[in-house]
Amino acid sequence: MERKQGCALRKLLLMDSHITDQIKQLELTLLHTDMQADPTLLDTLLAQEFKEIGSNGHVSARQEVVDWLLNKNPNDRWALTDFSVEELSSDLVLAIYHACKISKHNGVSNGSTRSSIWKHDGKCWKMVFHQASKRI
Repeated sequence: MERKQGCALRKLLLMDSHITDQIKQLELTLLHTDMQADPTLLDTLLAQEFKEIGSNGHVSARQEVVDWLLNKNPNDRWALTDFSVEELSSDLVLAIYHACKISKHNGVSNGSTRSSIWKHDGKCWKMVFHQASKRI
């Protein structure tokens, strides 16, 4: 029995490494892509039932977040650190990380601690929930 659990754990760890890289890249795509150039990308990345809790505590529906993503500065860059992914079920993962906006004039901000839930729909990963909490 112990040997069987060890194999399952090893498989999970190998899968997590691949999924972690995938999810981190998807998070960066949302932050770094000029969505006005390809707004259809938002349907690929955000589930229709998507919700967000912003750093101010406001709960946003999908359309509010889509509007923000379409109008954000496409030159803004973010650093994601302490990125980890935990499997919640066979098709759901939780990503937790720190995000800091990089500014040429102000350096790096304190940023926020963020969490996202991503669901695999059989073809690709889509974000279903996101929350940001300011770091003090």
